[in-house]
Amino acid sequence: MRAIAFNEFGGPEVLHVVEKPVPEPVGDEVRVAVRAAGVNPADWKMRSGALVFGEPKFPQYPGGEIAGFVDALGPDAHGHAIGDQVFGWARNGGYAEYALSSALARKPEGLDWADAVALPVAVSTAAKVLDLLKLQAGEVLLVNGASGAVGSMAVQLAIAEGVLVIGTASARNQEIVRGFGAIPTTYGDGLADRVWAIAPHGVDAVFDTAGHGGLPAAIELRGSTDRIITIADGAAAQLGVTFASGGSGPRPVELAERVAERVLTGEFRLPAPARTFTLGEAALAQQEMEHGRGPGKVVLLLN
Repeated sequence: MRAIAFNEFGGPEVLHVVEKPVPEPVGDEVRVAVRAAGVNPADWKMRSGALVFGEPKFPQYPGGEIAGFVDALGPDAHGHAIGDQVFGWARNGGYAEYALSSALARKPEGLDWADAVALPVAVSTAAKVLDLLKLQAGEVLLVNGASGAVGSMAVQLAIAEGVLVIGTASARNQEIVRGFGAIPTTYGDGLADRVWAIAPHGVDAVFDTAGHGGLPAAIELRGSTDRIITIADGAAAQLGVTFASGGSGPRPVELAERVAERVLTGEFRLPAPARTFTLGEAALAQQEMEHGRGPGKVVLLLN
């Protein structure tokens, strides 16, 4: 099968197409014939060497998010059948024609592959942080980066639980944020004052998905670092703010499945149509993601 690999850390140019054996599922693993692979910030950070776990070994195979057909089952795999349409988290590199997974949701009939693959990481990360923030109905949440993949899911999941959400985005994305049900405002200088004008008593929690130096304003609004979580700002540690990452598991799988149904019915919305590339254009796709050149999920589409 064809897959994307890299043999050294570096820029997008280190990514290349390789031929490798089709993986065989073991234990509870499911093999997926991939139709779409999500491109995420973690992918280019791993490729560049900015995100390294332990002693690096090469080649490495990027991609943690897939959608496609169930192609084979491990001996302990349950809940899926050959031919099922699924989406979820890849175990062995998702930029490939086949990938293994033990965390797959059923894709609703009628949901595009590119829309399905936009959900796993965004939904699981948003849900994890919202759980950590322990929000209650009637509280006020500030989401920094509310027009992005994770931010948009956080907004809609929180509103579904009765939380009032204020969402920051660029000036051109204000109506997108409003469409998710949040009260929009721009980020940057004067953010705390703009939020106080909307919520005179401040906010109960802050979820920073975008960075942009918004943590000082978040601390000002909260009066402390309590109930502020970022997934994007490297200054978190020095400011005493919690840094979190996403994950998979039974709850995110079930939640991703429910969100997929809501996307199909129009109850939940994605930020914008996906920006799609072929497998051979993986370097270009990562470059697009790394430089944030537009809204919408970056996706590799496979035949």
